[in-house]
Amino acid sequence: MSRRNWRLELPLHLMLVPGIIIVLLFSYGPMVGIVIAFENFIPVKGIFHSKWVGLDHFRYIYNLSETRVVLRNTVFIAFMKIIGGLFAPLVTALLLNEIRKKFYKRSVQTIIYMPHFMSWVIMAGILIDVLSPTSGIVNQFIEWLGFDKVFFLGDDKWFPYVLAVTDVLKEFGFGTVVYLAAITAVNPSLYEAAVLDGANRWKQTLHVTIPAIIPITILLTTLALGNVLNAGFDQVFNLYNPSVYSTGDILDTYVYRIGLASAQYGVATAVGLFKSVISLVLIALSYFLAYRFANYRIF
Repeated sequence: MSRRNWRLELPLHLMLVPGIIIVLLFSYGPMVGIVIAFENFIPVKGIFHSKWVGLDHFRYIYNLSETRVVLRNTVFIAFMKIIGGLFAPLVTALLLNEIRKKFYKRSVQTIIYMPHFMSWVIMAGILIDVLSPTSGIVNQFIEWLGFDKVFFLGDDKWFPYVLAVTDVLKEFGFGTVVYLAAITAVNPSLYEAAVLDGANRWKQTLHVTIPAIIPITILLTTLALGNVLNAGFDQVFNLYNPSVYSTGDILDTYVYRIGLASAQYGVATAVGLFKSVISLVLIALSYFLAYRFANYRIF
């Protein structure tokens, strides 16, 4: 690089300095605390003076039956969210693509996209009222149909599915925008050729639109594999309660309960480290599959 180019690009490099400092302080700096997973951490003694216990915490969580339940809940809930989060926006995008009046199309897009910007604290408050077994509109409708009311947020059989459905309802608007962008990139001449061949709207969707967006679908599917152990701490923490721990407790909330609520810092850090290592492997695998099947590369 010539000296002149370096002088021109120096301000751009300097703009990165604040971001780099923030990443070092809040992302890499706290990684020193990983050592807590290998010691009997006592806050008064600090990280470097607590007793070293090696892999004892990992053996403890491996032999703990509760850990296997939490891991199963995490994978099950995450898979439901991934599947719903892929199909719901895809179907919605295909339906919206058939709407010819832009006003209605944009109105629907705005309405379904708005929940994406709401925090789970607000969404949880709304869902608690809507799904209430006494005054919730959903249970009132169920009772009107002649069925018994359902305690969605207090029944361990219903709770995982409530998490999956509500997560899809909150986020599918964002995914719809991604698919709509992919659909708008389809070559119009393909539709013209399909019309000349006598294809109706359904045939055009089946043989032109869907094949054209298969690459972005494969890409989003493979990238979603990296989130198998991320079932959504914010959502679960704001909606769950002790009566649904058996099916609703996930790794993140489990770490919170045993780490902060029960002050078992070493065990909580060991669980968090286990999750981080598995997530790293899954993310690496997802990017490899994205490159292999969708020709997606980060660099």
